[in-house]
Amino acid sequence: VQLVESGGGSVQAGGSLRLSCVASGDTIGASCMGWFRQAPGKEREGVAWIYTTGSGNDYYDDSVKGRFTITQDRAKNTLYLQMNSLKLEDTAMYYCAADRSGSACTLDTRRFDYWGQGTQVTVS
Repeated sequence: VQLVESGGGSVQAGGSLRLSCVASGDTIGASCMGWFRQAPGKEREGVAWIYTTGSGNDYYDDSVKGRFTITQDRAKNTLYLQMNSLKLEDTAMYYCAADRSGSACTLDTRRFDYWGQGTQVTVS
């Protein structure tokens, strides 16, 4: 097992959740880590990415900008997604992913080599 997410659950609109993703094995050392989500009947979409080294620059999809924050604890090989002001439309399975290509980070799912099993977030 390479990426393990946790922290999902059910929350009322306006509430908060923090997702965690622990990396192990080949996923350690990935140049980019990202969070993605997939709602029933919809394609998987990118939420946020972060460079795992250097400045740790990050990027957010417009749908979550200002509400979600991606962070990392390099010592613990753990990626986080703090989600505030949750909306009904945030309901989805959330996945973390690792990109080992060394190229510039992107929210293109095809660039990510390793995926976790997902954690469900339900907003009501």
